[in-house]
Amino acid sequence: MRYSPRNVTLAFNHAGLTHYGGAFFLHEFIRVLQIRHFLARHLDWERRNSAYTLSQMVLALAWPLLLGLDRIETASLLRCNGTFQFLTGLPRFPDPQTLRRFLLHAPVAFAAQLRRANDRLLQFVMHLPDHRSRLILDLDSTVVTTFGHQEGASLGYNPRYRGKRSYQLLLCVEAGSADLLGASLRPGKTAPHSGPVELFRHCWSNSPADIREIRVRADAGFYDDAFLSELEDHDTRYAVVAQLRRPLRRLLPGLNYQRVNADWEMTECEYQAHSWSEPRRHIVARRLVATAEHHLTLFQLGRYYYRGWVTNLDLTPPGLWRFYDGRAAIEVRIRELREDFALANIPTRAFAANSLYLEMIRFAYNLVTAFQRLCLPADWQSFTLRTLRHKLFLLPGSLVRPHNRPVLRLHKTPQIEPLAHQILSAISKVQAFE
Repeated sequence: MRYSPRNVTLAFNHAGLTHYGGAFFLHEFIRVLQIRHFLARHLDWERRNSAYTLSQMVLALAWPLLLGLDRIETASLLRCNGTFQFLTGLPRFPDPQTLRRFLLHAPVAFAAQLRRANDRLLQFVMHLPDHRSRLILDLDSTVVTTFGHQEGASLGYNPRYRGKRSYQLLLCVEAGSADLLGASLRPGKTAPHSGPVELFRHCWSNSPADIREIRVRADAGFYDDAFLSELEDHDTRYAVVAQLRRPLRRLLPGLNYQRVNADWEMTECEYQAHSWSEPRRHIVARRLVATAEHHLTLFQLGRYYYRGWVTNLDLTPPGLWRFYDGRAAIEVRIRELREDFALANIPTRAFAANSLYLEMIRFAYNLVTAFQRLCLPADWQSFTLRTLRHKLFLLPGSLVRPHNRPVLRLHKTPQIEPLAHQILSAISKVQAFE
C-alpha cells in the first residue's frame, strides 16, 4: 500500500484558478448579443460617485443567481475571484452593501426601464431559432413566504407556512420556449382576482406582431369575468379551470355524460354566472369515488369527483383536457425559479426594491433559456439551471497566459471538449440585437 504524502506545502500565490470556468460560455453568449451595450443604451439613472455602470450592476446582480449564490451576501465570494471577473468582463465585483443599496435607491422609472429591456430581449429571441406563429401562455400564481418585516408582506393564503407573512406572485410562462413573459409582485393580502388582467395586457402588448394565435391556460384563480372578458376582447383562445360554485354544481348531476376512458366521463354545457353578461362554454369531467380514496383536491358531489373548465376553444372535451394538462410544465418552472433562481429569498425590506429584484430574476432566467435554446445540444434543452451549473457553469478552470495570451484550461473529459466546440460554434452564429 502506498503511503499518504506527509511533506505537502501549501502555497497561496495562484491567482488563475476559478470554480466557474464554464461561466465563460454564457458570458460569450452575452457578449455576442451585446447585452451590456444594449443595457447601457436603454437604462438611464443619474447616479453620483458611482464606481459601476448600470449594465455592470445589472449583470453583477444576475451572475450570483446563475451560479447558485442565492443570497446577496454570498455574492461576496466573487469579489476574490479575479479569474471569474476577467472571464466575465467585470473589472471588479461590487460588495453586498453596494448591491443592496442599488436595489433600495433605484427609482421607479428604472424598474420600468428594466422591464422594457426584458421585453425587448424576449421579442428578439422569441422567433429563434425557428419562426413562431402561435404562443401558449401559461399563467399561475405562487406564494413567497417572508421571514421578517418586509413592506407589503402580510397574512394571507399561505398553504406551506400557515400564519406567516408572504407575498403573492403572478407569473406568465410561454409553454413552447419556457420564456418568462411577465412577472408581478403583489402584497400578501391581495384580492384573488387582482392583477391577472394587467399581467395579460403586458404579455399581449409585448408579443411579436406576426404571431397568428395566442392561447392561454390558467388555473381556478383566474376564473373571473373581467379576466375572461379581457381574453375575449383580444380574440384569445383560452382554457381556464372553472370554480364549481353552487349554481353550477346544481347542473352537474343532470348533464349527459359520455365515457372517454375506463375511469372518466365528460360532457359540455353553457353556463352563465350571476355577474356575467353572457353564457360561456364549460367542459366537465367526472369519475366514481373509489372506496380507498381520501383527501383528493377534486370536487366531490355525491358518488363522483368532478373537475371543469371554461373555454372558447373549438376542441372536443377530451382534446381540451389533453391541451390543458400540458400546463403542468409551469409547476416545474415555478419550482426552478424558487429553488435555482432564489425567488424564495427576499433581499430587502422595501417592496419596490423586491419588485425590482424580481425583474432581475426574470432577466437572468430569460438569458439562460435563450442560451439553452440557441447554443446547447437538443438533449440539454430540458435541463434545469441546477443541472446546467453542475454540468457546465461550475467546471473548474485555470487561467494562464503563455506568450501573454489568455488561455482558459478546463479539465479534459470525453464530453466537454466536443461540447465546448459545439457551443462556441452556435454562439458565433447568434446576431446582436439593439
